[in-house]
Amino acid sequence: MVCKRYCWKTIGANIAEGFGRFSFKENIQFCYYARGSLLETRHWLRRAKKRKLLSPQQESELKKTLQLLSPKLNAYIKVNKQQVSRKTND
Repeated sequence: MVCKRYCWKTIGANIAEGFGRFSFKENIQFCYYARGSLLETRHWLRRAKKRKLLSPQQESELKKTLQLLSPKLNAYIKVNKQQVSRKTND
């Protein structure tokens, strides 16, 4: 269905993998992958809506979740970048 049942799963998977690397730079890279998956999910959500594969309520809930997640992910990336800068300046 949405995202060919895959891209939305990779958002969390990429965040987890990046965190597991124990490196701020690698964590940031995997967060970028997660952000790409988030944008891909938005794309597939629009396609699913056009094809009437989701009820209006389902589409609204998923869209709201993505809208809430996007700024949180960007803030998480920002914090990791600050950690990289702090380590570089030490």
